[in-house]
Amino acid sequence: MIGAQRATRRNDLPPPASRRSPDTAATVLRAVLDHGPIARSSIARATRLSAATVTGVATSLLHRGLVREAPEAVGPPGIGRPHVPLDVESDAVGVIGVHIAVPRLTVALLDLRGRVIAQRQYPHGRRDPDSVLTALATAIAAVRREHGRRRRILGLGLATGGWVDAAKGTVVEHPVLGWRDVRAGAALAGATGLPVWVDSNSRALLRAEQLLGRVSGRARQSAVQLFAGNVVDVAFATGGVVHQGPRSAAGAVAHLPVEGCAEPCSCGRVGCLQAAVGERALVRRAYAAGLIHQPDIHTLVDAAAAGGAAALGMLRERARLVGRAAALLLDLFDPEVLVVAEAGANRLPECLEALRTEAADASSCGANMVTTVYASSFPDNVLAVAGGAVALDQVYTSPLI
Repeated sequence: MIGAQRATRRNDLPPPASRRSPDTAATVLRAVLDHGPIARSSIARATRLSAATVTGVATSLLHRGLVREAPEAVGPPGIGRPHVPLDVESDAVGVIGVHIAVPRLTVALLDLRGRVIAQRQYPHGRRDPDSVLTALATAIAAVRREHGRRRRILGLGLATGGWVDAAKGTVVEHPVLGWRDVRAGAALAGATGLPVWVDSNSRALLRAEQLLGRVSGRARQSAVQLFAGNVVDVAFATGGVVHQGPRSAAGAVAHLPVEGCAEPCSCGRVGCLQAAVGERALVRRAYAAGLIHQPDIHTLVDAAAAGGAAALGMLRERARLVGRAAALLLDLFDPEVLVVAEAGANRLPECLEALRTEAADASSCGANMVTTVYASSFPDNVLAVAGGAVALDQVYTSPLI
């Protein structure tokens, strides 16, 4: 167990939120996530729920195993009976997070605070849907055998690129993998016996930022998430609600025109955002130039971090192009925060600076880029957290279902 932590007191709390979830259990559980360890009386103040309601809901959450009493966080003795605070249960339950990328699969176990307990990655053998989903089911079973006796698994979240219909659990189209209308959610639910939820990279990561990120409070007001990997996509949210669109197709920016790029795109045009900043083309160029010993984006970032000037130059140029796209998104949405999940910006300050500088030069919204544009809150575990967040969002939205 992590060292004892002082319980949040009433005077420590920010002013009560003007909006709260219609699900009172979700409201209480998120208050514990945000402020725990926290006494029931302080939860009532933070959520504007009655003390009786909080007590009843807390009993249900304790019974469900989602929260625990934290006597180690009780403050110094005072007048009256001490209030034993509540905290999120971090040891006995968890979720499985799965990510399907172009080169590999990621399978991870996360606790309810989004911390990655275990993570495994597997290069694709074959990329057809049946082979990939079969390999995933095998990998998930291995993680459950290793950790399932110590943790009850609440569900499984799957994130991937392309067009994902979250309501149907279907990958409608993943052009880079060549997938169409793949019912991934149903296939994994049948193979694992777990509840399964599916969503796109960017929507998953935006929910992770809202739940667990470094600027989660601001991200719940309004936010844009830009994901730049082999696939490029975007998500946006206002009032805490991530927009899906009537066909679950919101955020398709792969073919957004980027000025000054001559890279050919799979659509037949040149200058599309995904062709300009996608990892595959960048890694191929770096490998052909002898900058890296294997064609992998993380190897390129490692080379830049180790002082490779040419590797850093390639990543800075990519960050600059991503910054140009970020400027368009800032002007379009004017969000409280814009979060970019991009390998260079996630780990290299020079790349984040280049991205922010380009966004400032190209944007007309007048935003302060240092306080508006952020790298991912999960730089070392972006893909694992993306998958896990799809499941965690469901836990925190409807904890007693």
